[in-house]
Order: sequence, then C-alpha cells, then structure tokens
Amino acid sequence: MVFDAQGNPVPFANVVFAGSSEGTITNEDGRFYLQSDNTYDALKVTFVGFKAKEVSLPQRVNYDLEITLEEETESLSEVVVYSGKQPKKNNPAIDILRKIWANKRSNGLNQFDQYAYDKYEKVEFDLNTIDSSLINSKIFNKMEFIFDQMDTSRITGKTYLPIFINERSSEVFGDNILDKEKEELKGNRNSGFSTNQTLIAFIQELYNEFNIYDNYLKFFDKSFVSPLSTTGIDTYNYVLADSSYIKDKWCYNIIYYPRRSNELTFKGDFWVNDTTWAIKEINLQVNKSANINWVKEIYIEQEYDVLNDSVFLITRDYFLSDFALRKKEGSRGVYGKRTTLYDNYVFDQPKQEDFYDERVTRYNEQVYTQPDSFWDENRMEPLSKDEKGVYVMLDSLQKVPKFQAFYNVSSAMVSGYYEWDKANLDIGPLFSAFGFNDVEGLRLRGGARTYFDQNDPWRLEGFGAYGFKDKKFKFGLSGKVLLDHKARLIVSGGYRQDVEQIAASLTTSTDVLGRNLASSSLVTVGNNDQLTSIKLANFAIEAEFFKNFKVRSDISYRTLESASPTFNLDYYTDFTQTEVKSQIKQTELVLSGIFEPGKHTSGYGVERTVTNEWFPTIYFGYTKGVEGLFDSDFDYEKLQFSYRQPWRMGGLGTFSSTIEAGKTFGEVPLGLLSVVPGNQNLFSIYGTFPQLNYYEFVTDTYATLHLEHNFGGRLFGRIPFLRKLNLREIIGFRGAWGSISEENQLINASNIDYIAPNEEPYYEYSVGVGNILKVLRIDFNFRGNYLDTPDARSFGVTGALEFSF
Repeated sequence: MVFDAQGNPVPFANVVFAGSSEGTITNEDGRFYLQSDNTYDALKVTFVGFKAKEVSLPQRVNYDLEITLEEETESLSEVVVYSGKQPKKNNPAIDILRKIWANKRSNGLNQFDQYAYDKYEKVEFDLNTIDSSLINSKIFNKMEFIFDQMDTSRITGKTYLPIFINERSSEVFGDNILDKEKEELKGNRNSGFSTNQTLIAFIQELYNEFNIYDNYLKFFDKSFVSPLSTTGIDTYNYVLADSSYIKDKWCYNIIYYPRRSNELTFKGDFWVNDTTWAIKEINLQVNKSANINWVKEIYIEQEYDVLNDSVFLITRDYFLSDFALRKKEGSRGVYGKRTTLYDNYVFDQPKQEDFYDERVTRYNEQVYTQPDSFWDENRMEPLSKDEKGVYVMLDSLQKVPKFQAFYNVSSAMVSGYYEWDKANLDIGPLFSAFGFNDVEGLRLRGGARTYFDQNDPWRLEGFGAYGFKDKKFKFGLSGKVLLDHKARLIVSGGYRQDVEQIAASLTTSTDVLGRNLASSSLVTVGNNDQLTSIKLANFAIEAEFFKNFKVRSDISYRTLESASPTFNLDYYTDFTQTEVKSQIKQTELVLSGIFEPGKHTSGYGVERTVTNEWFPTIYFGYTKGVEGLFDSDFDYEKLQFSYRQPWRMGGLGTFSSTIEAGKTFGEVPLGLLSVVPGNQNLFSIYGTFPQLNYYEFVTDTYATLHLEHNFGGRLFGRIPFLRKLNLREIIGFRGAWGSISEENQLINASNIDYIAPNEEPYYEYSVGVGNILKVLRIDFNFRGNYLDTPDARSFGVTGALEFSF
C-alpha cells in the first residue's frame, strides 16, 4: 500500500518498475498489485505534490509492501497538492483533453477510406480466490487434478484456476465511406465445447468491442462514461501527473477519477502523444461503487502503436472482469478475461458493397475444428503454460461423471431443457411444468423437442397438459424444416388444443405451441376465468431474403369458445338477434413481415438463438378472414403494425418505446376483435396495461403507446442514505385509443359490454424501484382516467424478478 506521512492512503498514485514503462496506479485504498515477466530490482512511486520514491525489491515476489510518500517541501508556495475535486479552469490536463476531442476523428482507422486487419481474440474464465478450504471441498472429490493449473493475477494478486478458454482468429474489413464492416472468421476453438456456437456467441456479446474515443463505452448492457468523453469534465477529475518518452514519442500522463460515486465511471490514467493528441496507452478500472450487479471488478488496458510516424492504431486490448455474488474483498468469484490483438493493417483497398452484405448461410465445421498448426501460425501471442493446460484439463474433466452431472444441471437451469442425449431429445421447458388458473385449477405440463445440435435442419416439438379442475387433456405438436439456407426458406405446421387468455395481446399469435403468461397465474387481481378453449391448426412458409427481414405467409384454422361457464363469446347470427352461436370457426390467410436491423444470431439451422437485445423490431401484418373455407364463419380484413425500440441513453439510463396500431374491416364477434391487453397478474408485463381488467376495452380500430425509462440509479445514487443500496428508478407511461363500429356492437351476444376508449385516450402511469436485493422490481401503477368504469382499479402494485447487470 501507499501512504502519506499521516498514514492516510494515497489513491491514484503511479507505481512503475524503475527503468521501465510497466506500471499501474493505486486504488481508492492506496492498494496496488504489479507483475511482470521481466525481473526488476526496484519500484518507483510518484504522485503530484509528493517526492518520487524508489523502493528496492529484495525478492522476485514481494507482498505486503508499505510505502510512505513525503510531501514536496522545496517550493511549498509553488506546489499544488491535488486531492478531491479538481478545477475545471486553468487545468492543463483539461486543456490536453480538449485537444484529444478536436483530433479524435483524424486518429486511427477514421483517417482511411477502407481498412483491413487481422484480429486474434482470447477469452478465458477462471475461478478465483482459491484457498485450501475450496481445494479440499467434497465438491472436487476425484477432480483434484484441476488445481494443477492455478496461477496468480497480475492485476489483483489473487490466485485463480482457469476453467475455460476460447480462441478466435479472424480478418476484419471496413469501409468508412459506406459505413460498413465485416468480420470473416477463420478459426475458433475452445476447451471442451469447440462447436457450441451459442456459447461462443454469448461470449462475443458479453465482451463486445468499443471505441475508447466514444462518449460512452457499452458492455454488460451498461453505458459507462468514457474518460475521453466530451462530457468528461463534468464526470471526472483530471490531473496532469507526468511527461516522458514512450518509444521515442513524447507523451503526457493524465490521471483521472470520478467526481461522484455510484455512477458508471472509471478511474485510471492514460498517456497521450503531444503532436497528434492520440492515446498511446490507457487503463480503466470501474469505480467500486458503480451501480452494476454481479461484477466486482472491471479492469481494461489498451495499447496503441505508431504507423507512418503519425497514425496511432490499437495493437492490444485487455479486459478483465470479476463476476461475483458479493463485492466484498475476500469473496470468491469468476474472472472473465479477454485479450484482443491486432496486426497486419492494410488501407485504401476498396471492395464492392455487396461484399459487406454477403451472409454466411451454412455451418462450416472446419472453422471450429482447426488443427494445432493453424493456431501456431495465426495466434499472435503464445499461450501460457497454464492456458495450454486448460485444454488438457477440460478434456479430462468431461470424463468425470460428477462434472458431467453438474454440467447437465447447469445447462438445464440456463436453457430450461434437460438434455436426453441418447434419444436426441430435450425435455421441457421445465419452467412450464406447473401452472394454475380458475378454469383448469392446477395444471401439469410435459413437453419435448428433437435436438441433435444447434444446426438441426428440422425440428419436432410437442407437449401434453392436464387440468385437475376441468379434468381435460390438452396437447400440441409442431414441426419445421429448413429447405434453403441462403434464403432461410422454412416450412412449418402444427396443431394445438388448449386453454388460453386471448385478451392479453393485440397481435394474434400463429405459434401453435405459444401460450402467454396471463393464461396461467398463481397470483391475480380478481377472477381469471375469462379463458378461451382454442383449437388451432396452422401451416406457414417464411423466408429471409435480406438480412434480418423476414416475410411469412400463414394459413390457419381455429375454433374458439368459452372455457368457463361464467364467460362466453356468444354472438348473434341473424339481424333479428334471435339466434345465438357460442363457437367461432375461422380460417385466416396472413401475410406478415418482421424487420429487426442490428439483430445478432447464432447457429445456422432451422432455429437460431438471438444473442443481443439492443435492436428495433418493426412488424406489419395483413389478415384475410375467408368465410366458407373449411366451414369458416366470417369474412373480414385486418391490418396491424407495431414498432418497438430499446434505446441506450448514455448516462441517463435506458428507454423503451412501443407503438401498436391496427384496424379490422368487416363485421366480427368478440373472439376476433382487438382487445386492449389488460393485466390482472401481480407481475409487471411490458406491453400490457396493469390497471385494466381483461376485456375492459374492446376495439376494431386501435393505437397504443408504451414508454418506460430506467434511470439506472442516477437519481438514487445522489441521495446519501440510498446510495449504497444501488436501487434503480423506473418511470412508465401507457396510453390507448380505440373505437368500435356499431355493426360490431350489435353482433355481440356475450356477457361483456363493448367499451372502447374513443372519447379520450385511456392512459396510465407508473413509478417503480428496481434492483431491490439485485433481483426484484416493484412498480406502483396509477390509472389516469375512465375511473367510473365498473370495477375500475385506480391503483395497483406489480412486481417482477429481473436478473441484469
């Protein structure tokens, strides 16, 4: 540790090996850890306002050093001791920062029309804080050999055990004129799970790349304020600490640290060149009080090299994160480490635009099973002895029955399916095994799907369920096959016979195995008896001719009737309103499209896994009800549109917005109308109205709006007694307008009054608190109008379990 003469810790002091540029800075408590592959005899410790101090290193490994710095005494009248908040005016560090802003667009790859480079990426996960109690634990009985690979972190000084490693070699092409980039994967391998693209894609999204010059650095679903941000002056304190030559380039050293706690900020330092104002080296360590879950430590290093005497390009990026349930110093966790190396830059060699739009449509197993000779040639730095040992250790570990059982349980908890490998079946979803509602009572459900690997060209799936109150058996079966990889031409079909709450969504699902949360709930407000017995047969053809733009054509036949004696879907079949029918038989032709720009997926089979979430979803659909076809009852047309967009708002948090609109042309009964989705659950469900009852508003023309903003703790973090709780503030607004024609009101013979919010738009608003105990969210919902409607609920509380960083 580093102290001043009074015994107070000195945060953000520079600590380097004497005679080198290898170093670090102390944390808020004055602690540091420094490691090198080279051997040095001394440390040099410096901080503005104190005398530089060299400390000898008598051994190759030195622990628990205590270093005391003396204040500068020669010219006290001229010395400024920097502590706490730094001035924004007359601060040379901020003058340099402004020059970085002015030159950032003329640095790096932005200077060139086109670029290409080789990239090597290594991601490793390690179990850390290894001690004798863990080694001797019964959990690792007959697996003790794994501890032969233990090492010590050069960043934290903690012991760790590598448990997984993934290597990736690729070539990147970019065009700044077209604003497009493409990465061609040449090889990928990992220890134990070499061909699992879902796992590989998860790792890629977990450690997505970022540009240090951007205002916000986005990872772990958070937006951290960059120390080079144009808003950095209001977020960080900056101190000009040193200047020196780094590989014949004169550079300035600037230390930075947050002005406030609990915000998504860093501490660290960077070296910047004095002519190009480009970053030469930078390290970033997330502030320990930052409002982020499950991550105890984040440390980043980036190095840049000089090309043609003036162009600084990134050559190395190192990212370490410490995942842990608790942030206490001695708590055990898992390190996630990513090292990315860049080489062989080539510029201004243009390629055709369709080169960047071309998609990889088929799984190439060779990419995931490259031989050792490929990695010897393409690996930009050799693996350490311990990293090499991970491959051998994981191969041995998978032969241990206890490890295989642990893997199976973990996989089932994540995916919701139990893998029955011998039969090539997945049993589940496990989380749907139990349910309850007023019609079925206790409901038991079992299901399975075929699964050979994630690139299956076809898949069958089915379920069976039984309600102990209605004593009825429900079932469903579906299948799909991928006919053409390039166009992603898929043919699917299936049949379902079930009980469902059809008033919980404006867009009718054509998924024969789909079932919404409102259909089965243990906790509701009021009765949950307005359920429908549905029999649905569907056949569909879909294709994706352009990336992330899917078109689909369906033909479906369904019958609808009430599942409860206290609820009905009755309608009149004649003008005199004397004949009533309770069952709806309907054939529909549906043409729909979904556009999701920016969506990332893994796998090449009939089903793919979405690996990111920050992209918009645009849906449009046209439905034609055909009277007489398969004894269908009604002839009508329906248009529907929805647009959902999640937004990252930088330091202000995250924002979600959804717009839905639709219109039905023709005379139809209640079961075919558009019901504004209420929510009588005590769960917060985005896209529904928690203060509306089911079937409270019925329309044939509608428009709805859902807005929600999560401040991410920005407000609570400034309140002293709330700061340490890391709570997050959430506000929401929901609105709906709709109307219903006289013809559609007259056909109604049910026990429901058709009321539409056509006099004025209906609205609700809510305030909520998230991240309670890191997993719980509570919303307080207020109804804005239509308070005189029978059984109107003016206020309610809903909650949800949320697992997020």
